[in-house]
Amino acid sequence: MKALILDASLKTATVQDIPIAVPSRGELLIRVHSIALNPIDSLYVAQPLGASGRVVGSDFAGTVVAVSRSMPSSSSPSSSLSECKLRPGARVAGFLQGACSVNERPGAFAEYVVCAWDLVWEIPPTLTFAEAAGISLCGLTAAQAVYQRLGLAAPFGGDEVPGPGSGDGAQADEKGSGIDVFVYSASTSVGMYAAQLARRSAEARRRKIRLFGTASSKRFEMLSDEPYKYDHLVDYHNKDWVEQIRHLSGGHGMSYALDCISEGDSVKLVAKVLGEDGPLAIVRSREGGAWKADDLRVEPMYGAVWEGLGAEVQYQGMTVPASPHARAFAVDFYRWLSEGEKLQPNPVREMPGGLERVVDDGFALLGTGSMKDREQRRVEPWMVPIGAEKLVYNLIE
Repeated sequence: MKALILDASLKTATVQDIPIAVPSRGELLIRVHSIALNPIDSLYVAQPLGASGRVVGSDFAGTVVAVSRSMPSSSSPSSSLSECKLRPGARVAGFLQGACSVNERPGAFAEYVVCAWDLVWEIPPTLTFAEAAGISLCGLTAAQAVYQRLGLAAPFGGDEVPGPGSGDGAQADEKGSGIDVFVYSASTSVGMYAAQLARRSAEARRRKIRLFGTASSKRFEMLSDEPYKYDHLVDYHNKDWVEQIRHLSGGHGMSYALDCISEGDSVKLVAKVLGEDGPLAIVRSREGGAWKADDLRVEPMYGAVWEGLGAEVQYQGMTVPASPHARAFAVDFYRWLSEGEKLQPNPVREMPGGLERVVDDGFALLGTGSMKDREQRRVEPWMVPIGAEKLVYNLIE
């Protein structure tokens, strides 16, 4: 099969022929139809962590080719193969770790992948492979932030999801003002899913919610409509956006805040919109050097999306231990997605070509992760700057 392989010495990746992956205990063999790009994919090709020879990439969607006939090695004691109802031909989506950690696990940018059967979700008939490909990683990132870290109640996996922000806005409700949730950079992939998940939580608990966010003003119309339904939006280009948000809240600040950029001074500024007891979730760690901030009123909560895979992760000088709890949450989240039409996919830009165009076009658009590193001077219509969309390559037309 063809796969996009890391060359750590040259800090690039090239398409090579490698043997088709073989599923082991509790895994599926999946024929990949579409892959979606994330900034992390290009970052750890330009700044390699893994050794040469690793398959890069995270998000995929495809069809099941074969089902292993044994229990997933990292499943909970209550799991059994009988719970796996997937059969060859099933349309599924998921994510792998790519070359985003110093391990040996292969990524998703290949014609075939293997993945634990309980860490994929079944694509509903209403979604295309291209649309589904961009949901798994960013959707789980948003779910971890909204439910596990901020503590809003999840509409799946039990009555409550414990977290530092647990209580689900009870104090705000007692005051009659409902839950105020703020999302910095609302038009990012994580931000668009976070808004939907916050609303799913409020609907499940029949609580009032008001969504506040920052974005470019040209995204306001989209973000004010379904499925996001932001109540208040402020242009982050305005130097006084923090003051505007606090004014719109009536001066009491936000109940919850999520920083979907977490670089530069964003964490420090987002912390200022919070009320007295509000929690703050971030998507990039202090240890990784993406941001610096002292004297914060609240300690930002961070966790790697890779925790959902249930394996140890090592990157940026950190070791994130395997977490059965995080894996169980991911399993519950993907089971919920399999029920159909739970999240509307991000807008998709289907890029021309296949694996051979990912580095030259897709990674060039993404840069190496920084918002300032995405300026392009290419004139092709598919190379215009990214805005509120996922880059997707179709490996099967």
